[in-house]
Amino acid sequence: MHNYRPVQVLEALGVCYEDEQLYRALLARPEATTTDLVNDTGWPTARVARHLRSLLSLGLASRTAGRPARYTPAVPEAAVELLALRKQAAIVQARLSASVLTKEFRAAHESGPFTVIRGEQAIAQRFYQAQQSAQTEVLVLDKPPYAVLPVEPRRAYGVSYRTIYDMAALGNPAELAAARSAGASCRMLSDVPLKLVVADRRTGLLQTGQEVIELGPSSLLDALVRLFELLWQQATSLTPESSGDGPLSAEDHQLLALAAAGLTDQAIARRLGVAQRTVERRMQRILKSLDATTRFQAGLRAGQRGLLI
Repeated sequence: MHNYRPVQVLEALGVCYEDEQLYRALLARPEATTTDLVNDTGWPTARVARHLRSLLSLGLASRTAGRPARYTPAVPEAAVELLALRKQAAIVQARLSASVLTKEFRAAHESGPFTVIRGEQAIAQRFYQAQQSAQTEVLVLDKPPYAVLPVEPRRAYGVSYRTIYDMAALGNPAELAAARSAGASCRMLSDVPLKLVVADRRTGLLQTGQEVIELGPSSLLDALVRLFELLWQQATSLTPESSGDGPLSAEDHQLLALAAAGLTDQAIARRLGVAQRTVERRMQRILKSLDATTRFQAGLRAGQRGLLI
């Protein structure tokens, strides 16, 4: 027997694999009881009950009155729209958290020990030194304007880089191509809230205007790392995985990724270096290939078929 694992399509919206599998079981058997779902999934009753509670909290299912209790799945498109709105709310919350962190930082700036670095040459040297000292990973929140240009001197030595680019940092086709060449370690967000480099989660360089604040191990640095991880979950991959025999070309994947990040046809055209009419024509072809009527539906169906990461 093959150990077949269905493609997960709701993970990007915060739904774990087991929750999604139970949701699919409900779609196949509306108004199922807990016993029905135990029989359909082969899971223990406690496991089914735990994930039913999760589906209820996510709005993916509702419970009918009476005994035994029966569970009804939410309509997929409506449920996904709700989850997408919650994801957008999480992004807003992350940006609000950034402002709170800034206030905490300024309070620490007045009373606590840390290093303030000023001057273009000194800033460039410290950015380089911090990355050179990294042994395992470097996390980067990247947005213009730049006091110094971002570099990745340790990538060639096996140090893992993860970078979230602000859309404004990828303003032309050459910049976008350079970012995409780094592979899945780079993602894009419509509005990165601050500029940050963290080396091995022990040294943080936070740029504020023309000066950089260096942070050592602290609760503030831990909070900045948590902010990065939240933004990483919300950001859009720049390198969707292409399936050679699928209906989408590599260029189609790139266009869908940019559209999913919220760019307009005009903005996509500028980044790809093509005419807006070309983008519109390609998008219409993608919609037709995926039998979709909207961009959102196209992205959902591409995910369901395993055509996007």
